[in-house]
Amino acid sequence: MSHPASLAPETRPVAAALSMLAAMAIIGVIDAYIAQLAPYMGLWQFHAMRAAMALPLVVGLSLLGLGRLRPHRWWAVAARSGFITLAMLFYFSALAVLPIAQALAGLFTSPLFILLFSVLLPGMRIGPWRILAVGLGFAGIVLVLQPSPGNAGWSSLFPVAGGMFYAMGALSTRAWCADESPVALLAGVMSMLGLVGLIGLMVLAFWPVPPGTEGFVTRGWSWEVGPALPLVVLQAVGSVAGVFLIIRAYQLGEPSYVSVFEYAVMVFGPLYALWAFGQTIGPWQVAGIGLIVLAGGVIALRSRDDTLSS
Repeated sequence: MSHPASLAPETRPVAAALSMLAAMAIIGVIDAYIAQLAPYMGLWQFHAMRAAMALPLVVGLSLLGLGRLRPHRWWAVAARSGFITLAMLFYFSALAVLPIAQALAGLFTSPLFILLFSVLLPGMRIGPWRILAVGLGFAGIVLVLQPSPGNAGWSSLFPVAGGMFYAMGALSTRAWCADESPVALLAGVMSMLGLVGLIGLMVLAFWPVPPGTEGFVTRGWSWEVGPALPLVVLQAVGSVAGVFLIIRAYQLGEPSYVSVFEYAVMVFGPLYALWAFGQTIGPWQVAGIGLIVLAGGVIALRSRDDTLSS
């Protein structure tokens, strides 16, 4: 049974695409600085401090009339926030130890996971083109992450795990939270990230503080964070703006369509990291990123064709 037009989520593909491109330009810049703050603080302290700075900004967005702060459905916002929180924990863990291009390539396997998860929904069909896209995407992941005995380690799988949970968050944004205010969804994610950060700090309270970026995930509270504070402020302001635009994009467009525009960050991020920090990637990794982008494009085009023909 189809839903009445008045109850269907609003769909504005051009606005969704522009919103996502603006978000990716912001995030591509601010995420390049995670490796710069990793020697001074841990993952959990970062999320706790960023949330403390970001939440007043989110409340300010609501006071300016940009959205309702209170969710309509608490369970839906909480579930979506949980998926995005897990995605961000894996992603930021990868950013501290991997070049931004590799971390982004893993995170933006999300369209592949969106497709795989969508297959479980009633009435969803997968044709040969999208099967091919999954194969291309997997080959791209292998080229970018380059698993080998000398390059083994759980950190290389962190961004892919982030991509899986990010896909779940994207699907839940459209399916469960289309009528929620972007401000409410942003507040949900920031609150959960802050809460998880505080829990992590309590768990690691008596953990030895490893030096450098190697201790980013397992480091508890550190008082020597002075040089990193401006970067945390940058992250707080930039993430509020970027995530607000991402949420709005997924509310205005189909996840399989909108997610492709997120690949713009794989241009913005590495180019900025190259310009600012001289961070480079090899030719095989460039080829792998190209395959992942191609796979996402195929999925988006086929999904849109199926939507138009149905």
